[in-house]
Amino acid sequence: MNAPAIAPLDPALARAAADFPILARPVRKRRLVYLDNAATTQKPAAVIEAEATFYRESNANIHRGVHWLSQRATELYDAARERVQHFMHAARPEEIVFTRGTTEAINLVAQAWVRPRLGPGDEILVTCMEHHSNIVPWQLVCEQTGATLKVVPVDERGQLELEALDALLGPRTRLFAFTHVSNALGTVNPVAELVRRAHAVGALALVDGAQAVAHQAVDVQALGCDFYAFSGHKLYGPTGIGALYGRFELLDAMGPWQGGGDMIRTVRFEGSTWADVPQRFEAGTPNIAGAVGLAAAIDYIESVGLEAIAVHEHALLAHATEALGAVSGVRLIGTAAHKAGILSFLVEGIHPHDLGTILDVEGVAIRAGHHCAMPLMNRFGIPGTARASFALYNDEADIAALVAAVRKAQQLFRGEGR
Repeated sequence: MNAPAIAPLDPALARAAADFPILARPVRKRRLVYLDNAATTQKPAAVIEAEATFYRESNANIHRGVHWLSQRATELYDAARERVQHFMHAARPEEIVFTRGTTEAINLVAQAWVRPRLGPGDEILVTCMEHHSNIVPWQLVCEQTGATLKVVPVDERGQLELEALDALLGPRTRLFAFTHVSNALGTVNPVAELVRRAHAVGALALVDGAQAVAHQAVDVQALGCDFYAFSGHKLYGPTGIGALYGRFELLDAMGPWQGGGDMIRTVRFEGSTWADVPQRFEAGTPNIAGAVGLAAAIDYIESVGLEAIAVHEHALLAHATEALGAVSGVRLIGTAAHKAGILSFLVEGIHPHDLGTILDVEGVAIRAGHHCAMPLMNRFGIPGTARASFALYNDEADIAALVAAVRKAQQLFRGEGR
């Protein structure tokens, strides 16, 4: 059965690829088909220019300078925080902490909020589909405090087993940390419902939003979560910048995780006092240009429209699922009812790494491996998968190139065309 053609859903989406300079460059003398967006997205010219303009025109350190450039850099940095606040629908800019990305944001919560408040017998709950960055920090905290880590299982389709969740949540649960969208399967979790269940037993809820914010609108107040983390580089922004949302009363009750310049109020050898939130959590010189670039990335995707992006990517996923699923020997991994634009699969007789290498020769960039989700791979009894992930600049031609490259890999492994 032929998959339905995808017509341009919006004029901005029809020309989106032209906004990304790297997509115009050939790879191995072929057109670049970039389908590794869950690992990192490409950057539009507007983001590249925003960072370059900062360094050309406004570069200085922030907060401590009395000269014009320092004041200008501080204004841009503070404006970027407000831009993220509005993007996440946080109540106030102080609820946004700039970090290096999702990983650092989760570690900040682990060490500054959770660790000082846990002891033997307390429990942290995660899910089987978590990225390592939402597993290992909690393992470390459990080792440090004597707390216990518990895991919500997933079913054969890659969906959370909610009945098991109810059995695992209890009076000793202190935190439920879970992903909004699985980076390995594309499963979209019912965040508001999971937060409600956590709160019902008195636990806090932390959401890993790394795979969500570029694909759908996120309203942290509507979701009711206590913490929400994301990375700029998966949002068409720079690497090395991300943000943690935390309810103000929680952040205000937290001590610092890292010490250094700009996170203090006073320093004496007898002891120090801390700056207000969020500066308390941003020790040292931050990624100022990265914050400016992140704000530009948010401007860009909102100019395209998150709703239009979601519709487009859903159509791409449906088309790719049908087209790739129709190829003999292909097994799809992760078939949840609610999915984002991530398609993981195996090809019979071909290791995912070999498949990724062959596809690269054809100019098709995918991810192959365990996707920093080894416990999830163990759940399915596989070493890893091939993963194609979609962004606003992908189109039907990219899917056709993916399917053609998979078929060519099969021919090579059958000894044809050598």
